[in-house]
Amino acid sequence: MSHLIHRNLRATPPLAVEGKGIWLTAADGHRVMDASGGAAVACLGHGHPRVLEAMAAQMGKLTYAHTALFGCESAEALADTLVGHRPGGLSFAYFVSSGSEGMEAAIKLARQHFLEKGQPQRTRYIARRQSYHGNTLGALSAGGNAMRRAPYAPLLTDAFSHVSPCYAYRDRQDGETDAEMVARLAAELEAEFQRLGPQNVIAFCAETVVGATLGCATALPGYFPAMRAVCDRHGALLILDEVMSGMGRTGTLHGWEQEGVTPDIQVIAKGLGGGYQPIGGILATEAVIAPIRDGSGSFMHGHTYQSHPVACAAALAVQQVIREEALIDNVAAMGRLLETRLTERLGNHHHVGDIRGRGLFWAIELVADRATKAVFDPARKLHARVAEEAYARGLGCYPMGGTIDGRQGDHVILAPPYNVTEQEIGMIVERFGDAVEAALA
Repeated sequence: MSHLIHRNLRATPPLAVEGKGIWLTAADGHRVMDASGGAAVACLGHGHPRVLEAMAAQMGKLTYAHTALFGCESAEALADTLVGHRPGGLSFAYFVSSGSEGMEAAIKLARQHFLEKGQPQRTRYIARRQSYHGNTLGALSAGGNAMRRAPYAPLLTDAFSHVSPCYAYRDRQDGETDAEMVARLAAELEAEFQRLGPQNVIAFCAETVVGATLGCATALPGYFPAMRAVCDRHGALLILDEVMSGMGRTGTLHGWEQEGVTPDIQVIAKGLGGGYQPIGGILATEAVIAPIRDGSGSFMHGHTYQSHPVACAAALAVQQVIREEALIDNVAAMGRLLETRLTERLGNHHHVGDIRGRGLFWAIELVADRATKAVFDPARKLHARVAEEAYARGLGCYPMGGTIDGRQGDHVILAPPYNVTEQEIGMIVERFGDAVEAALA
């Protein structure tokens, strides 16, 4: 009997004993292609020698120092790498141990920014339905994942309200153009600002490409500039959550580079350290930090393991490998190939409603009827069935239910490592296609 509290308390998962490249091996010898990087985490695959060497070197020098007393070289070097060139005006970094912790830090930093500017009445945030920003209470309050929120609803803050996502596959009105849908969503955001009182809003929070909850949903052209314009009109901040979609996953280092906007605060995590150590963080502009630096001089937030030396050393090595091996170029090229192969294999399948994504971040949405977009009975748990069939065929993928409203809808995500090869893309699509067909049989 396992004494761990597993995700499923009625079943013990297979025991992973080895990871090399794109492959994971279970204790029973079953080998699995990690085609989703776990939860879009393992961006370099497993056991990359450069990263392991950097971690060992750091552990030989310094494993921990509390940030109330010391800084550390690896954290300074990682910050310099990420924001030393001020991408989009982002010039400060803060490192924690997860995406959830990163979102908590972003929420608090944004609030303190306005406190130090003499605007204490700003206490409200606007986010989107069917979003996911993490599992801590603050991050869960920000998120719009109805299924995850429900058990803890009495504990969540009402400082967050939610507007519609940019979910063109299901939410586009009859005859509506891209521009018209963007204008409608911008008007909805403006109306929410007005309902709350524009002077009371701290920030609008959104995933640049929506991750697990909505399944790799990209924004329509012009969407983020329109949302940015609403925020700017009322002096609110734009917080972009790129925990899943950032750090190269969608074909540029930052997802916002493809959207025509820059955030005031960006949340990063999964692709930052590739799973070699727990690490997440936020990147912020000078304009966000200056009132705090020139005011109280102290960010009123902290964690025991923030800027952990070994975690930062691992992340620094991951980022160096990505840059030196030109892996973001490979993400773009292999992403185009993955889209093509998925479309060839499943694009006309009568139970595949949508194939969507960007870079190496793709999802299929499964439907009972392609013409009407009707969903399968949630009790069938089709998404989980696809994952089971994939595992049996030696493929790991990332399933999710409740795509539409937290209860209805099924999708499955593929997010292979940035150094995936053309041959591996072919194997992924072949095994995934077989799994989908078997689950639907």
